[in-house]
Amino acid sequence: MTAALSAFSYLLVVGAGISVALQQVLNANLRAELGSPWWAGFVSYLVGMLAMLAVALIAPGPRLPDPFAGSTSWVSWSGGLFGALFIGTAILMVPRLGAATVLALIVVGQMLGSLVFDHFGLFGLTQQPISPARLAGATLLILGVVLVRG
Repeated sequence: MTAALSAFSYLLVVGAGISVALQQVLNANLRAELGSPWWAGFVSYLVGMLAMLAVALIAPGPRLPDPFAGSTSWVSWSGGLFGALFIGTAILMVPRLGAATVLALIVVGQMLGSLVFDHFGLFGLTQQPISPARLAGATLLILGVVLVRG
């Protein structure tokens, strides 16, 4: 990978992170406007689903029936439940804790979960043992939450 492509990839992922922060703030605003965290979460998923449907219909690749014909596990289908947990929790917590604290805690949770998933090679991941450097990175993220919460 060229340096320019690598830098673009990093910036793209940072942009995705910014979009998560923006999504949580907008969802919290929608909660206040609708008076319901559950309807705000539903609307968030509905709009996201429609956007993904448009991309799925336009993008090259298999159409909907093909994945159903293959062998899939029930665990693979449960990702949306965890997305709903994420969205619902953020909608409830952003007004209480603030966007920065909520997203910092989410990043800590993502890091801790991914360290465990990698270490044990869960869900088909290549096993990557927890190292002192990885633990130090997770510790710094936790310290970052303390500083952001300050």
